Amino acid sequence: MIEIWHWLTEFLSTLGPAPYLALVAVVAGLSQWLSWQIRVPSILLLLVVGFGLGQFVTPDHVLGRDLLFAGVTLAVGVILFEGALTLHLRDVRGIGRPVLRLCSVTVLLAWALITFAAWLIGFDLLISLLVGAILVVTGPTVIAPILRTLRPTRRVSALLKWEGIIVDPIGAVLAVLVFQAVLLGRGGEAFPQLVVNLLLTIGIACVLGLGIGWILEQFIKRHWIPDFLQGVACLTSAIGVLVVSNSLQQESGLLAVTVLGLYLGNRGLNLKHVEQFTEHLQVLFVGVLFVMLAGRIDTAQLVAIFPRALVFFLLLVVVARPVSIWLGLWGTKVTREEKGLLSFMAPRGIVAAAVTSIFGIEFTHAVERMRTRAAEATGEEAELLGQRADNLAVLAAQTTELVPLVFLVIVLTVALYGLGVGRWAERLGLATTSPQGILFVGAQQWVVQAASALDKAGATTLVVAREFSKLKEARKAGLSTVTANILSDYAVREMDLAGIRSLVAATKTDEVNATAAREFAHVLGRANVFQLARTPPKAAAGKVRSDAASHLTVQTAFSPPTTFTELEDLVARGHKVRSTKLTESFTLDDLSAREEDNVLMFVVKGGRVTVVQESTKLPEQGATLIYLAPPRATRSVAATSGAAPQSSPRS
Repeated sequence: MIEIWHWLTEFLSTLGPAPYLALVAVVAGLSQWLSWQIRVPSILLLLVVGFGLGQFVTPDHVLGRDLLFAGVTLAVGVILFEGALTLHLRDVRGIGRPVLRLCSVTVLLAWALITFAAWLIGFDLLISLLVGAILVVTGPTVIAPILRTLRPTRRVSALLKWEGIIVDPIGAVLAVLVFQAVLLGRGGEAFPQLVVNLLLTIGIACVLGLGIGWILEQFIKRHWIPDFLQGVACLTSAIGVLVVSNSLQQESGLLAVTVLGLYLGNRGLNLKHVEQFTEHLQVLFVGVLFVMLAGRIDTAQLVAIFPRALVFFLLLVVVARPVSIWLGLWGTKVTREEKGLLSFMAPRGIVAAAVTSIFGIEFTHAVERMRTRAAEATGEEAELLGQRADNLAVLAAQTTELVPLVFLVIVLTVALYGLGVGRWAERLGLATTSPQGILFVGAQQWVVQAASALDKAGATTLVVAREFSKLKEARKAGLSTVTANILSDYAVREMDLAGIRSLVAATKTDEVNATAAREFAHVLGRANVFQLARTPPKAAAGKVRSDAASHLTVQTAFSPPTTFTELEDLVARGHKVRSTKLTESFTLDDLSAREEDNVLMFVVKGGRVTVVQESTKLPEQGATLIYLAPPRATRSVAATSGAAPQSSPRS
């Protein structure tokens, strides 16, 4: 075993940049897939794997610090651009004031409270201010995966998403201002310079972000950029804005790319393909960054800081976040339940990790530059510069503890919020830990009956139809309904999907069903979207010409697959949706023998709802089967000799 360890250490230590980056990318991808399989936050696994890989080889050794942090800066910029591109102002309709508070008053309160917590565990006040600035961020890289799994109400989801993306650059700018204040000294003369720097940061970021955004908008609207190049054009523009902004004003680039993304995302441009392109890059970059940055942490540093980090973490969770949320949102229309969930949702992500790593290096460089200036100066100036260099060296020594502290905070907050927020949200009635609901597109009689049966079985249902009048029966049955075109911006972007896991598109138009299912696959996943069987073409044009292209189709619901017209004909002949509990005395075989002309629709077992397909392996017992059955008068004679099922019509 020891020999294998030595061989592995020697082998990994000899890796060049290309093999190392390939290894990190593969490991990051596998870790994210495994975390999805075992349903744990991917960042936890990425940090553990990255820390383990760092025991053999560090990114500093392979890439060098300058190249490493240049890559980190670009990757973080792309991540923030991707997040900002998905922020739409219509999402904050009705919650604009709370969002503004979350990105201003709450940030300042959190900064003050986190600074106090860092000071309590022994950091110098200036370093504590830096820690507070870095850790006010939450971030889309940790919020988005939790929201995908949790799927809370639209209001809570929008509040968390906007806070995570907007506060990231704000935290970075705050950290830069604190760093500059440290370099300028403790005197009051530093304040005017900091104000000037802040105004420059905001001004440069807005001018570049809005300016390049307007140019891109004109090129896209006039079709001067072909569709296949639009993703590349937006990405390269974001990278260019990031670098130019940073060169004009230190660390203003993150704010600039956020402004650029916000502008492009709210100009009515069709950038869905661009969002998908940047989303894939974001997933890759997040995995790679966490693995590499975690690999820089030394075990001894973690052990040394752990007791203080644990106290600091508890102060963040118990004091800083709840107090800043409740005071920051005081007087808004955010409910007590929503504040309660927001108070228990502040995981830290890649921006905190990257900014901390960068500033740890920047402090060391600042000390070196100050000593060089002191050596070149003479007399009283040299003495003053030497004293300031010594003071900076004391602070720089404390910054070596920042990286392990922040990474422990990331691990602990992601573990706590990622694993525990579901049950808390469930208790508050704002989400469910395991969404199982069904979204029906269409409000036919059988849809109302099926939704009612699912509702009785404890599953969330939502019935959507284009016309208000068509939802009359669903409303009479007490079902949740929405009047909307399923292909509208409202349905796709704003409709509340809390508790919903799957979609069944059941309109009379096959193309509408397929389009709706494909669109909602981005939210629910392709494995959870279904449409009715397509109506066979009347003309025999051949399979290749008549069948829809594979990428334009989704899974077909029900067994046997049944078209809209066939279902309507069955209902007209008296078929009704029934639910039957399969038991030892009445199994699936008994049901098949008793009622031969069934359309099997849903299976509810152990709280899990499954949309039945031809390939679905149905349980023999211990589940509730929801199906479309013929009228009782037409049942087969076999029913008279079998045990009576526990079934009831739903209408």
